[in-house]
Amino acid sequence: MISALKWIAGAAAMTAVALTSLAHADDLGDDGRRADDSFLLLRDAVRQDDASKADFYAARLGDYSIPSYVDYYRLKPRLKDASYAEIRDFMKRYDGQAIVDRLRNDWLLDLGRKRDWATFDEQLPLFVLNDDTQVKCYALQSRALKGQKVAGEARELLTAPNGYGEPCAGLIATLYQAGQFNIDDLYAQLRLSGEYNATGQARRIAALLGGNEKKAVQAVDLPAIALAKGVGSGRVEHEIYIVAIGRMAKTSTKLAVLALNKASSKLSPQEQQEAWAAVALQSSYSLSQETTEYWQKSNGAALSIDQIQWKTRIALRNGDWKQVEKNIRSMPSSLRADPAWVYWLGRSLMVQAGSIQATGEAMQLFRSIADQSNFYGQLALEETGKLITIPQPGLPIGQSEVAPIAANPNFQRAIKFFSMRLRFEGTREWNWGLRGLSEREHLAAAEFARQNNILDRMVNTSDRTRIQVDYTQRFPSPHIDIMHPTTQTLGLDKAWVYGLIRQESRFIMDAQSHVGASGLMQVMPSTGRWVAKKIGLADFAQDMLSDVRTNILLGANYLNMVLGNMDGSQVLATAAYNAGPGRLRSWRSTLVKPMDSAVFIESIPFVETRTYVKNVMSNTTYYAALFEGRPQSLKARLGTVAPRGYTEQEQQESSFGSR
Repeated sequence: MISALKWIAGAAAMTAVALTSLAHADDLGDDGRRADDSFLLLRDAVRQDDASKADFYAARLGDYSIPSYVDYYRLKPRLKDASYAEIRDFMKRYDGQAIVDRLRNDWLLDLGRKRDWATFDEQLPLFVLNDDTQVKCYALQSRALKGQKVAGEARELLTAPNGYGEPCAGLIATLYQAGQFNIDDLYAQLRLSGEYNATGQARRIAALLGGNEKKAVQAVDLPAIALAKGVGSGRVEHEIYIVAIGRMAKTSTKLAVLALNKASSKLSPQEQQEAWAAVALQSSYSLSQETTEYWQKSNGAALSIDQIQWKTRIALRNGDWKQVEKNIRSMPSSLRADPAWVYWLGRSLMVQAGSIQATGEAMQLFRSIADQSNFYGQLALEETGKLITIPQPGLPIGQSEVAPIAANPNFQRAIKFFSMRLRFEGTREWNWGLRGLSEREHLAAAEFARQNNILDRMVNTSDRTRIQVDYTQRFPSPHIDIMHPTTQTLGLDKAWVYGLIRQESRFIMDAQSHVGASGLMQVMPSTGRWVAKKIGLADFAQDMLSDVRTNILLGANYLNMVLGNMDGSQVLATAAYNAGPGRLRSWRSTLVKPMDSAVFIESIPFVETRTYVKNVMSNTTYYAALFEGRPQSLKARLGTVAPRGYTEQEQQESSFGSR
């Protein structure tokens, strides 16, 4: 645990460096503040694609401390009309900076739109991050036009139509016209369009198939009308109808099933299986009892990434370990390598064999991920017979090791952006500065972040190391002077609260979510008012949520209330804190008997909440190991979850021998 004194001492040690750094230069005096204001207005003008405003504000920033961003924002709104010489001049001037890679990303998209494949191919190898799906689609399209075989790579990439845009749509058309994609590839993409509510993509695929574009759009947007018109004739019409079935199931599984049963005689066995898979996927999200039957009827269908995962989750909930194994082994290799499915394949083999000693493959699977510090890595470690401990840190980071980080222009720009609350730009610059650093230098960068009170960067930076580790950086406990008495008074597990904060806000005090949650514990204004009234906090105002003490007080009290409503289950309370108690009650109502909490977590219908609960419970286990100074068991902490009304004894009896 990091003491408050260590935080203060660390900050004081950096004062001389911080005051002389570029990051703080513009914060001194009115001129610096006016320049920052102009920069923010320039940034907003570019976001609005207003080139004239961008030029106006850029002209006022001739001596700004970060000229590369001023020039980038001046160039970006007119990139499509700028000369290649001007773009290359920018890249040469600021060679090596993160903003050059950002401009290269923009330029590659423009080159792809212009079909200037020669320049595109020249620039692509220089794109360092190469993290843009649409750029990747253009890259595959360029290679396909040269006669290269790229269908396999394309199938792995093209799994989420809501992010395709024109580049990926063009890739699909190119591959189909070149004979690299067959008609089944197009039908798979059409069904994906329905899964992802991608109307434009459905229309484009229907056009490639020679089908009715209007019907494809209607199947996605107005499925009830599409179903009322009937199946139609021919495979294209049938596939469009299957899309409508899936879309209808999202609103009403019952109506979708009625429509499917009515149309079954006109659909081939394969088409029926695909339609049942579409129904089963939507039914899975509701965790209804009929879901298993729908998945059984889909046997033989080619399943999408989401479908095969949800078919597996439902098998997990049913305790059908043979089906779990079969499903995981049928997953694409890239998905099968996910730690979640590595773990569950191991569990399925272990349970089927009757004991962990009976299957070497299970142990091999567990060991393959047991060194990972994530939820499933921790669970796998315990399956090998070990508990979760905190590795011993190496030598403390000295100030001489921090000094080169503080002098690095990438980190200086990052600190400057963070001081202006431009977290996107700050994070980009920070991560760019980490490239090529050794593990020891990563720890030094994390210490620099700590000394500048940018705790999210400290955590994320320290998380990247594998051999040299410092878990006090990865799992900090700031504001302990407030947290300890608050949790002690409530009888609340301090490790759990810190585990939740680490996931909620990464210790960013002024964090604001897209729905309005604020502060360390991401308290909603309405929740804050309700809790304040409950605990007798007078004169509550929304801006009080930005105060550390008030935020922790209200957040901890709310968490304690949720915990009480969830019968003391940290797993259920964590899920309720994220998704809301109402949704959690609905998910819990689907339980007919106690369930392994790990299975319950894996089958939470919301991706965000599922990931959130895994991370919070994993964090909590590490915090407990830090605070208590002894090994911990995540499995024991998770335990089981039960329907409301189950006694603790009934819960234990039901779970006895299940593992």
